[in-house]
Amino acid sequence: MVMLRIYKSDRRIPTAVAFIWSMKWTGDLRKMEPIAQESSSGSFSVTYRWKGAQRGEPTDPWELHTALGRKVRLDFTGAIHCTVTGKRIRKTYGDGMSFDAWRSAPEAVESVLRPELSRIHEGIALRDAGWEREHHLTPHVTYLSFTGGVKVGVTRSVQVLTRWMDQGATAAIRVLEVPYRQLAGSAEVLLKSAFSDRTQVAAMLRPVAPDAPALAAAKERALLVLGEEFEPFMSESDDVVQFEYPVVEWPKAIQTVSLDRVPRVEGTLVAVKGQYLVWDTGVALNIRSHAGYEVTLDID
Repeated sequence: MVMLRIYKSDRRIPTAVAFIWSMKWTGDLRKMEPIAQESSSGSFSVTYRWKGAQRGEPTDPWELHTALGRKVRLDFTGAIHCTVTGKRIRKTYGDGMSFDAWRSAPEAVESVLRPELSRIHEGIALRDAGWEREHHLTPHVTYLSFTGGVKVGVTRSVQVLTRWMDQGATAAIRVLEVPYRQLAGSAEVLLKSAFSDRTQVAAMLRPVAPDAPALAAAKERALLVLGEEFEPFMSESDDVVQFEYPVVEWPKAIQTVSLDRVPRVEGTLVAVKGQYLVWDTGVALNIRSHAGYEVTLDID
């Protein structure tokens, strides 16, 4: 349920983007949708769209930037609903799934987390042939991103900007462009000997300047690690893509919390980066990792 209470308006703001002065939203959490807008400098300015659900049915999305700098209280109701079936569950697996859905849903196939396991390019499906052809038998990118440190990752070519924004990267560069997922994953396995494959959240949730020279040097090193086998797939682009995130200010210290332990988070919303909301109290909450959690959001 969404309730809007407009107390006053600013005639300088077009009606289509009128500022929401007070809002109450109740629903199940879903991954926020990052949106990249290219600036005149060539970097991307990131905004976020809030997307939720009620018993599995999507609710109307809204622009999260309207809540920055305002008092925001988020209360966990204690209910969790499977993101696949909508049924109430005690705990989540994967991205908000029940245990049964996690064991059977195409989205939870092993090759999502471990791309090197995919075999659909051989005509062998691990779980759902149609889904794996659509998502894994398509062009993929092996990349390096900077989130406070250099990390390696894999994603579909059509998803590359979204993937970088989801992890809160301030800069990223393509290393390989390959025709299917398993090949990108095999390259990632080799590159793990030289680079981490995990985002260091503590480093990411702070003012992180994009380090283009570090990424350019890291790509050269990555190509040496990969060797001649992957030379035909080397990305022709050496462009370092840079991102700026919606931030009012950064707290001096940040602590990530779980709604299972801290069911209420409140204060002034000061930053959104990756899939995290950050309050002026120093509390940060990963929205994606709480997919399926039913919450009430109050914005004043």
